[in-house]
Amino acid sequence: MNSFLKPYILFCLVVGFVLYALHGQFGPRIIHPFTVYTFAFFVVLTLVLYRMMERLLRADADNFLVAYFGAMVARLLLSLTLVLVYLLRGGGQEGNARWAFLGSFFILYFLFAGFEVWAVLSNLRPFSKRDEITK
Repeated sequence: MNSFLKPYILFCLVVGFVLYALHGQFGPRIIHPFTVYTFAFFVVLTLVLYRMMERLLRADADNFLVAYFGAMVARLLLSLTLVLVYLLRGGGQEGNARWAFLGSFFILYFLFAGFEVWAVLSNLRPFSKRDEITK
């Protein structure tokens, strides 16, 4: 977990700083007011899903694909739920603000999903070394 947590905190600080700078420069035209909540949602979601994957892999290391793809599906479904809640609670009536929210949402979604893929790929080496030892 420590090999994931340090780069993750750095990643969150960089993304948070960029969001803060963009909001200071452009205001709500580019950065929707709910982007802060979306950012917090993805921060917590990534930590929870990584912890879930870690527990599943600790229980049985051969279930790597099940754990990883389960986390991806959970991220997708929970993210779509967030967008649907926003749209059903009146976000679809906001005009251009709707596009600012959707743009911010998808950029954050792909940034956090990309970080998760990077974190998983950078930690695959122990699995391949373990398989080479057992052969």
